[in-house]
Amino acid sequence: MKLKKNTAWRLLPVAALFGASAVLMSSSHREAPLIANDPLADNTDLYAFRCPDKPDKICIIANYNPGQLPFGGPNYYQFGSNIRYEIHIDNDASKPGDEITYRFTFKQTNEDPTTFFNIRLGKENLKTTYTLEKSTDGGVTFAVISKNQYVPPYNIGPRSITSPVGLGATSYPDLFRKGVNGTSGNERVFCGPVDDPFFVDLGGIFDLGDAPRQGGVPADALACKNVSTIALEIPIADLQKDHKSADQAANILDGNFVIGVWASASRPKMRVLNGDGTETSSGDYVQVSRLGMPLTNEAVIPIGYKDYWNALTPYQDLGLLSTFGNFFYNPELALYMDDAQFGGAIPAFSKLRIQKNSLGSFGFGNGQDGLYGLKGNVALDGTALAESAFGGLLLPAAGSPRSVDLWPIFHTGVPNLAPYQLATGKAGNPLAVGKPFINNFLPNGGDMLRLNMAVPPTSRTDANFSSEGLLKAAVLGIVDTNYNKNTDVQFIPNMDGFPNGRRLEDDVTRIELQAVGGVVLAAIGLPFDDYVGGPSPVTGKLLTALSYGTGVYRNDTSIRRAFPYEQLPWSGTNPRCGCNAGPNGAGFAPEVITVPEVSNAITGGEVTAPDFIVSAYPNPFAGSSNVKYRVTKSSNVTISVYDASGKIVKVLVNQKQNAGTYDVQWNAGNAAHGIYFINAVVDGNLKQSVRVSKQ
Repeated sequence: MKLKKNTAWRLLPVAALFGASAVLMSSSHREAPLIANDPLADNTDLYAFRCPDKPDKICIIANYNPGQLPFGGPNYYQFGSNIRYEIHIDNDASKPGDEITYRFTFKQTNEDPTTFFNIRLGKENLKTTYTLEKSTDGGVTFAVISKNQYVPPYNIGPRSITSPVGLGATSYPDLFRKGVNGTSGNERVFCGPVDDPFFVDLGGIFDLGDAPRQGGVPADALACKNVSTIALEIPIADLQKDHKSADQAANILDGNFVIGVWASASRPKMRVLNGDGTETSSGDYVQVSRLGMPLTNEAVIPIGYKDYWNALTPYQDLGLLSTFGNFFYNPELALYMDDAQFGGAIPAFSKLRIQKNSLGSFGFGNGQDGLYGLKGNVALDGTALAESAFGGLLLPAAGSPRSVDLWPIFHTGVPNLAPYQLATGKAGNPLAVGKPFINNFLPNGGDMLRLNMAVPPTSRTDANFSSEGLLKAAVLGIVDTNYNKNTDVQFIPNMDGFPNGRRLEDDVTRIELQAVGGVVLAAIGLPFDDYVGGPSPVTGKLLTALSYGTGVYRNDTSIRRAFPYEQLPWSGTNPRCGCNAGPNGAGFAPEVITVPEVSNAITGGEVTAPDFIVSAYPNPFAGSSNVKYRVTKSSNVTISVYDASGKIVKVLVNQKQNAGTYDVQWNAGNAAHGIYFINAVVDGNLKQSVRVSKQ
């Protein structure tokens, strides 16, 4: 079968996501039967990104122990003392297995076993320290690089943290900063409780795919929830296989700078309950949890294989294609985006409909052949799909329709070869050379989070910074005249976003669901089925797929500007906790200022929205109160007060203002008891929402 030119192969000149091919919906929380009963060892999320404030370093974050309630006393959440928490790094496809492994082990001490309180009179029960070991020989030997390091306590409340009858600390942020420590090498480390930075409407998602909810308001299920984090800041030169720094890369897509990252937790094989309230463990360590790409095990692997998956390494699952491959080639999730299958039963996914007869020849519904009919065709020569290249991996067999788009991102990464380039410069032929925008190819393992460390970080103050990751980069690379004039290797904002690594801000849920819905296929020249030819292959179905959203688009609090980037954990006495929705739209759970915890007000420095900082002080219900904000450039500013129903109570500011710091008064002394929100909108964009409660 020969490739037809021109009209039969026109690449859609619209927003399209190459490489963000995933069949997932959120991050891994309680994803398998056995690990759901062992939360201390449960991987929830993995992040890997180039540090925005220190671009010569990489930040890797592995989170564990999901869904922590800030008020979860008297036994607050912790790391396990008989668990090996490990972060694995593969940086050389020519060598089997990991090149670098970081191993964390934790120790707890009861400083005052005579009390039921977690903290009392300067003593902490289950006071935690950790030892960090590092292996650079594939896990054969480990060397201690940090020992007996401090883990901040849980943020129980002000009496436990700052009062004389508690720890007597100056503030919880001071304890948090004390948790950042160096190693005997070049790393910096933080271990401890943080706000869970992931955001998703888990309630809707797992209510048979009701996202966005067809009735009611989407809500971030992880709003006001904490998580146990292990964060590493590592020089790029220490991770690159030849110890080169990023400025030594041949270009920003240099394949020699690709790393694969995965995290795991392992327990001793034998656990014995002694009958006296103690337990002992013995035997070899057995892996009980792992995580690479978000939600592989949770929403791709069927329940009968989930525990088996958790016990494998990525190098083992790559060799088990007959067991696991078809879950990616024919993902269950795709059945709910197909009207001939179960699409009609999942109305929330109605905007997502996979191509089943693209260009009249190629079907990507489950059980169809996808691009397999082109296998061996000379038209594939010079592309990643050629037999002399990676055709054996990407076109493995008939009946594997998603092997060309959903499979490689999990198990090989994506090479900088056609068809995996943007439409720019392709002149309608998807197999031609286009605008390069990703290269995280590392075919040495299976499910890992792959990151090209040569790609510069996108500034969080860049007007084009987006939680849509590579989807946003694709949009810019195709339609923005700053990037679509040539096929040169050029930095496009958000090329450092998911699935080229994963930033804390990336909305992986939206990116992945749109990819499953066929946007990736459209990007490589396989338009949706309503394409009828003509100069523009843009179709109604494509535009509909691109407009899909889940209803939850951001974390419920800010991201810090400095390592470890995750925000302080929520306090156990904060009245905000337990409320997931505000008046700002579906599921956006705002930053909190409460009475009497006014000390938790946003005061600047550690927020992702640099265009303003807003805080309310003193107690706004004790009479006249000031709302303070800062504008860093001339902007249209609107600051309004809403009640809990979303009704505007007062508009405090509505005008264009020059850069500067401003105070405005709000006399809320006569306000009714309840919850209020102070919303700040800058140039039409909601920047922050501060929650204030009157008791």
